[in-house]
Amino acid sequence: MKNPCQVLLVLSLFALFATFSSASDSAPSSVIHVVTVSWKADATPEAIQAALDGVKALPAAYPGISRVWVKTIKAQGERTHAMVMEFTSEQALKDYAKSDAQQAWYKVYLPVRERSTTFDITN
Repeated sequence: MKNPCQVLLVLSLFALFATFSSASDSAPSSVIHVVTVSWKADATPEAIQAALDGVKALPAAYPGISRVWVKTIKAQGERTHAMVMEFTSEQALKDYAKSDAQQAWYKVYLPVRERSTTFDITN
């Protein structure tokens, strides 16, 4: 390839391929489970903290959960807190429903939860 335009075209194609390749490589296959919650009016700060601590303990109780976040920095609307769980896959999220880990956490969480909204997000 002695033509500078051909060399530039080939280099441009390599760069374009690398961009698309790295973009798809960076897209995780995990599932983010976002729960926004409002607590019952009579929920004590200790009961709310116990529910949040229960979320933090879930990765040890259920191997399909890799990470959790519970520290709400900003909340809009009627919900006061958000909890996020990262599941290793869609199947791990499906299997979590009615699992022993979920049922144990629900014993602490459901008595103080007024309302919640859930979003499950993946690529």
